[in-house]
Amino acid sequence: MIAITADRLFTPRDIIAQPLLLIEDGRITEVSSLAHRARPTGARHMDFSSAILAAGFVDIHIHGGAGHDVMQSDPSGLAAIAKLLARHGVCSYFPTTVTAPEDATLHALDLLATAIELAAAHPEMPGARPLGIHLEGPFLSHARRGVHPTAELQLPTLEKFEKFWQAARGHIRMMTIAPELPGAEEVIAEAARRGVCVSLGHSDADFAAAMRGVAAGARHATHTFNAMRVLGHRDPGILGAVLTDDRISADIIADGIHLDPAIVRLFLKQKGADQSVLITDGISATGMPDGHYQLGPLDVEVKDGRCMSGGSLAGSVLTMDLAVRNVMAFAGWSLDAAVRLATVNPSRAAGIGKLCGSLIAGAPADIVVLSPAGEVLQTILRGQMA
Repeated sequence: MIAITADRLFTPRDIIAQPLLLIEDGRITEVSSLAHRARPTGARHMDFSSAILAAGFVDIHIHGGAGHDVMQSDPSGLAAIAKLLARHGVCSYFPTTVTAPEDATLHALDLLATAIELAAAHPEMPGARPLGIHLEGPFLSHARRGVHPTAELQLPTLEKFEKFWQAARGHIRMMTIAPELPGAEEVIAEAARRGVCVSLGHSDADFAAAMRGVAAGARHATHTFNAMRVLGHRDPGILGAVLTDDRISADIIADGIHLDPAIVRLFLKQKGADQSVLITDGISATGMPDGHYQLGPLDVEVKDGRCMSGGSLAGSVLTMDLAVRNVMAFAGWSLDAAVRLATVNPSRAAGIGKLCGSLIAGAPADIVVLSPAGEVLQTILRGQMA
């Protein structure tokens, strides 16, 4: 048994002072307080007396890091990404595709499915765990494609979705789609029926089309404001739907580049503490110096933290711990409130709340140890120091 103590613990819904967290066989067995429960004798003690315990961060939209792209990496590349993520407090993630030639996408889905199955079979493996695949493309709008290659965009059909589903062996847990495309509603409904978190994004939808997507089963929005029809006071469009419909959770890239801090504040006020989600949209350049990197089939130049391809932003080099601190800086949120956006909220939105996102009895012992300022002091994966 392992007994962990600290100054505070975020469940993250509650704050526990002087917590006592017990771990056995990689899982949390008890969360209590030293005020009510003595530390068990004989337990291995890990003390973080001036720090805060929180659930390991969850990134449901990330393309790579440490010089490796998830669509092009062999197991060693994915392992390097997983270790980089753990250093920044991420314990669980969705490797995310980008629109590419179909053969390349099918091959990547097969490799990522293998990585997910391997991680599930060997929980002792170091680094963050891939829990599912986020399919970003090819069912995206030409008008709001961002850097996704025009030639490889496709109209959604059940047959094409099934092909991707089979290649991924059922491990697609999230899919970004433009709801206005012909055939989108049928694909949204089928994906949602299979338990996929369908996310509206890269879309030029008007308000009515976005609402039809929600009615069909979409329940999330991808990097809100970016690659979306602009908000108009007489033409609210997809943003009007995302920002006003309580059925939709939504994520943002809070790096200060994709969104002005004032827009981050606006988003957080509108979606609130329960429906706001942080993502990084990180690419292979994350954790690396400026230079030239890959995003799927795309060449990306990174300079001063800005990732550009063909004159457009192409992902980010944001890390999740910095995103949490940026929410505190941009919006004046407390650390415990900001942490929710990187833990329980993405887990709930993606339907993986039983696997990660909270420090409760029975949950995996995936823990990030934070300073009061939100800096990562230590990451604990399945009860073991990362």
